[in-house]
Formats: sequence, structure tokens, C-alpha cells
Amino acid sequence: MNKILIPVDFEKQSLLAIEQSFSLAHTILAEITLLYVHEPSGIFSSIFSDDQKSEILIVIDERLAEIAGKAALSSGMKVNYRIEKGKIYSKIIDVAKEINAQFIVMGTHGSDQEGEQEKRIGANTSRVVRASKCPVITLNGNHVHSGCRSILLPLDLTMESRQKVTMGIEIARYYGAGIKVVSAFMTKNEKAEVGRLYQQGDQVTNFVASAGIDCSFEVIEIKNDVKSFVPAILKYADQQGDIDLIIILNQQEVGLVEYFVGSQAQDLIRLSDIPVMSIRPMDLSFNTSF
Repeated sequence: MNKILIPVDFEKQSLLAIEQSFSLAHTILAEITLLYVHEPSGIFSSIFSDDQKSEILIVIDERLAEIAGKAALSSGMKVNYRIEKGKIYSKIIDVAKEINAQFIVMGTHGSDQEGEQEKRIGANTSRVVRASKCPVITLNGNHVHSGCRSILLPLDLTMESRQKVTMGIEIARYYGAGIKVVSAFMTKNEKAEVGRLYQQGDQVTNFVASAGIDCSFEVIEIKNDVKSFVPAILKYADQQGDIDLIIILNQQEVGLVEYFVGSQAQDLIRLSDIPVMSIRPMDLSFNTSF
């Protein structure tokens, strides 16, 4: 059976991640595992005695059991839970590998109180996104849609970037969703580079359509003084009104047009109210058909 791993810390976003996973679990027939990681060197060690720590872990176990039970009733799927000790991000990666998780679903711990400038991606989430071998779906808002209507694929000119298309097709087939491909260029870009973007966009659109999936392509022009493509991509996604998932790579996408190099990838995860799926690029020997 397929597996979905959800790290839980009882904060709003991790509980939202559980709800968000129900549709995916139904679609791929997956068992859900809730994971709480107790860090022995964390706040417990400095404040509580050993007896108090044991009592707290009992309460955590009871709370997890309650949440898992409610999730099983709500989703109709099997929901397990477990408590592990260790470094939070490394234990999440270890458990995902142990259970052969197809997806990790987790919150980013962004703030929804002071606006986008206060939104942040937690250190553990960032490390999991970078290190995970399976796709990681991060949530940074209240966007929960039962199913997936459209998937957004920001695309640049690199071979690695094209690998998102394969994952996009797979997810689109699960949900019966459409795919919207978007590329961006700055006004100062050479005409040849812009032409290559249009050429690749048409190739990708035809490739996706040949898989029987509705696909559209659009190119966005960005002013030269703009330092990041992320706000324009997110504005486009918001204007579409039916995008329920954005797929990016969890390592640098570097090419003639650079979208998510270093901090820009984290900016998209941090600022997007739409769930973002980060996938790990395969070896460059990956063979595309377009």
C-alpha cells in the first residue's frame, strides 16, 4: 500500500496538513502515518524532570491517538501514528525512508498574522525539503481543496526543470486535473532566449496533451528591475483561480532563465498560499521525450 508521512507538532499547519492529505490518500490508496518527533536536547531537557518528560510523552501519545482516530473516521483510510526521538528533520527523513513513503505532507510554519513579509519557512521544513528523496508537499495557508483542479508547472530552460513535467502528468492523472505551464523572462533577455522559452513551452504542452491531459502555456514578461520571478508566478497562480498545486524542484534550477535559485525556491514555498510540491531532480541521464 502507498504511504503518506505527516510530521505533527500540534500546530495549526500540521493539523491542516492531515486534512489536506485525505484527498491524496484516497486518490493513490495510501495509508497515512502521523509522526511526532521528540528532540531530547530540546526544550524538554532544560525545563522538565525525567518524570515530567515521561508524563508529557504520555499526553502526547494520547493526543496523537485521538487525532489519528478522528483522521481515520474523516478520511476512511488507515491512519497510524508513532513517536520517535532524535533530530526532527533527520528523523522525518529516516521514517519516510523506512516506510517507503510516496509523499511527505507538512506545514511551513508561516505566519498569517502580519502578512506575507512575516511568513517564514521553518528550519526543519527547509531541511526536509532539501534532503527528502520523495516529493514533499508543503502548506503555508488555509488552501484546502478536495481534489486538484489544475497543477502549475513553472518551467525554465534546464533539463532538470523538464523532469517536473513527468511528475505533473502523474499527479494530473491521479486527479483528472489539468496542467498550466508558465515561463517568465525579463525584458532585457535576448530574443533567442525568449524564443527558446516559447519553443520549449509548445513542446511541453504537446507532450502533456499527448498523455490525454488538458494543458495550457503562458509566458510572463518581468520588468528588468525585479529581482525575483516568484511574486509574478504566484500572482499568475492566484489569478487563475483553480490551481491547487504548484510543482517545483527541491534543488537549484539553473539555466538561461533562472527561477528558483537558492533562496527563491524557499521564497515560493514561504509565500505561496497554494500547496507546493517539491521534487528531487533525477540524474541528468534522465531521458525526456520532448
